[in-house]
Amino acid sequence: MGLMIPLSVLDLATVATGSNPAQALAETTQTAIVAERLGYKRLWVAEHHGMPAVASSAPAVLIAHLAAATSRIRVGAGGVMLPNHAPLVIAEQYATLEALHHGRIDLGLGRAPGTDHITARALRRSPDLGADHFPDEVVELINYLLPLEGPVGHPAANPGNGYLPEVWLLGSSTFSAQLAGLLGLPFSFAYHFAPKLVDVALEIYRANFRASILLSAPHVMVAVSTICAPTIDEALWLSGSSAMSIVQMRTGRLGRLPSPEEAEANTFSPEESDLARAALATHLIGDAETVIEGLRALQRRTEADELMLSTRVHSLEARLTSLSLIAKGWGLYDSANP
Repeated sequence: MGLMIPLSVLDLATVATGSNPAQALAETTQTAIVAERLGYKRLWVAEHHGMPAVASSAPAVLIAHLAAATSRIRVGAGGVMLPNHAPLVIAEQYATLEALHHGRIDLGLGRAPGTDHITARALRRSPDLGADHFPDEVVELINYLLPLEGPVGHPAANPGNGYLPEVWLLGSSTFSAQLAGLLGLPFSFAYHFAPKLVDVALEIYRANFRASILLSAPHVMVAVSTICAPTIDEALWLSGSSAMSIVQMRTGRLGRLPSPEEAEANTFSPEESDLARAALATHLIGDAETVIEGLRALQRRTEADELMLSTRVHSLEARLTSLSLIAKGWGLYDSANP
């Protein structure tokens, strides 16, 4: 039995070789339905642009669909890359989702563009608006969502004031950790991106936390990459897809997520092998016993209030098997509604 903090799912609407974006989105929907049945607390989708392997370029649209396909699990953005958008637009979108699916919508905010520089310039309203403005834009966005006090200000979001999703700050740096603490927001740290910074970032977040109207005490979620299979050998074989994908991405060869067979037939250079090995070093890959123990150790190390699992494998079947084995080993079945 695992430590009974909640587990959640991060899904990238992965487009695998032999697939297409429509199939990827359908598989994300099926993942949400199964994750709800297994007892996971949340399912988040991330905003990415111009990436052949990721179909979640419009999180608000996808979240509306996922929320309609489920009934209990929280669904949200992990996250919206706020420098790409006007805060008022995001406030209206997520307040609308909250009005439609009250008490089930999460809005995670990040300051990276989630894409390359050319696409980022195409997305932004002005070349002057970027990550440097992020703290002010977060505050502006939250103000649109809080209940109105006194005369209506201009501009005003409608839906907006009073339709309040659960607002999170996301990050893989000490900057985001400090900002989340100062603003009194829950903080989700991307351990799968920056494992070496997790300890100092969470220490900074907790040390700088100030209670706010949104949150009275620090609340931490840590996102980690996991691949769980019936045997360790099978999990390692499945992880070849992630290894090859990481090498392709780091070397500028973007493409759809390779199959394990493609990865097995591929020959890495020594430098590429080192890159893949380093990238996968903090992934939790193995059978249920191995992965559960890894999750327990990560929770003990970080004192996280929640953990979020990112599972990038080539097939839906392998993804759902991984989530099911972890849910059973962690004890989520005990808390899941039939």
